[in-house]
Amino acid sequence: MIYDATTRIAEAALCLRARLGGSRALRERLVCTGAPGPAAIWLHAASVGELTSARVVIKALAARHPLTVTTNSETGRALAQDWGLPARLAPLDLPGALARFLDAARPALAITVEGEFWPLRSRLLAERGIRQAMIGARMSERSAGTWARFPRIIGPMLGRVAALSAQDQGSEARLLNLGLPHRALLPRLDLKLLAPAAQPVPPDSAARDRVILAASTHEGEDGPVLDAFAALRDARPDLRLILAPRHPDRGDAIAALIAARGLSFARRSVGADDAPPGGVLLADTLGEMARWYARAGICIIGGSLQDHGGHTPWEPAAHGCALIHGPHVGNFVEAFDALDGHGAARPAGDLAATLSRLTDTPDEARAMGRAARAVLVDRAGDPAALIARLDDLARAPGGPDIGII
Repeated sequence: MIYDATTRIAEAALCLRARLGGSRALRERLVCTGAPGPAAIWLHAASVGELTSARVVIKALAARHPLTVTTNSETGRALAQDWGLPARLAPLDLPGALARFLDAARPALAITVEGEFWPLRSRLLAERGIRQAMIGARMSERSAGTWARFPRIIGPMLGRVAALSAQDQGSEARLLNLGLPHRALLPRLDLKLLAPAAQPVPPDSAARDRVILAASTHEGEDGPVLDAFAALRDARPDLRLILAPRHPDRGDAIAALIAARGLSFARRSVGADDAPPGGVLLADTLGEMARWYARAGICIIGGSLQDHGGHTPWEPAAHGCALIHGPHVGNFVEAFDALDGHGAARPAGDLAATLSRLTDTPDEARAMGRAARAVLVDRAGDPAALIARLDDLARAPGGPDIGII
């Protein structure tokens, strides 16, 4: 009752502001202008990251049903529009805005990506017989503790969910404890891994065996990598190194480090596409990392040699790279534990010795790359069951009062 009354007062104030010259974004979120077209599915994602992670699922559903996307950010809206989908900013959790949106869109199914809970949206969807689903759902311990203090709000919202796929086991358990019915559970999927898992794997080749990639390096990491490569090159003059800094504006400083070690090199920023034999390609550009993963049989994970928490191992794993990492992997502890445990990755230790072993025994490096790919595919999961369930929910007849608690 308090929430309902508060939202009505807030909406009146915001509508007045919109009439007096409020921003275009505010008018869009109040659904004062430009109502959405009809759609069988309303999919909501906070912004670019959530949209990108769910792209495999979104693409599959959009091929089957009219689908409209809403986001909380203008950049997210622009991304969905770039994909050719109808997209707009999400209606605010206000009674008039939601009513206008739902009157125009008339969806059969509303899908939320990851983790947003809006009490009024949940209730109004149920009152109209619109089924509700969540994909890649997450619930941190901290958020669960907060929601546990409001069981009469979170319980009914979760009780109305017809289908939910959690991002991880911990989130699933916390959502069940807060009131999610077991019947709503679908197999867990890590949405962020679906796209990498669908990436074609470059074929094994002698050329890949001879290329080492240092991916997304930070200041303080380039020197040790170059030293290890220089020591290795004396015995293996056919090796090449691709050094791709996290911040390409460090290119000049890194070029000086390469020159100081007497290594020949070329720069991508001036058009080079390969390293000279026994030399270095300084990949000082943005947006081309997939190109370098496909070239290299061995990948050193940047941000892990110095204390930056490490960068994702999943993109190089998708390309079948053998993975080497330093001790600083706090951003992906569970991922590196799994990869290390399956022989897909290993700590750098003596970096020169580790690289020497893998370049001298390419079959071992290839086996590591295959293991990395297998771990990725297993952890990503198969989205087929999820997509089929959402497809069924979008097709099933609805009606008022479905799922109301």
